Amino acid sequence: MNADPEAAPVQVEPRVRPLPRHPRELDETRALELLGRTGVGRVVYTVGALPAVLPVRFRLDALGGVLLSTAPGSELARAVDGAVIAFEADEVDGTDGTGWCVTVLGRAEVRRPSPVSADRTEIRIAPELVVGRHLTPDPS
Repeated sequence: MNADPEAAPVQVEPRVRPLPRHPRELDETRALELLGRTGVGRVVYTVGALPAVLPVRFRLDALGGVLLSTAPGSELARAVDGAVIAFEADEVDGTDGTGWCVTVLGRAEVRRPSPVSADRTEIRIAPELVVGRHLTPDPS
């Protein structure tokens, strides 16, 4: 191989990796407070014994229940009525990986029609287990 003695050496920048994060558990009150600050999350349920994840808009009720709105007869409404499902929402900084994540596990109840709109179906997830984690920088 013939190297050009006048060519400048190529500088290769090392890949920047996010610092490892150590999740810190949050109490249920703080987890629900954070959850109430955002309006989009993911509902996790099963369809034909296979996992399904769907991004949804949501709100919380006074008891910490997660309220979703969907079209009457939707796949989501059919799949979750009476089932134990999961709901997750988070805010994570894409640069450094800090933020929080909250998961709510509970039984879903489909309410027809929605108290908010007669042409919608409301789904309420009763919070049986609320797990919150705060993602912080690695102390080392």
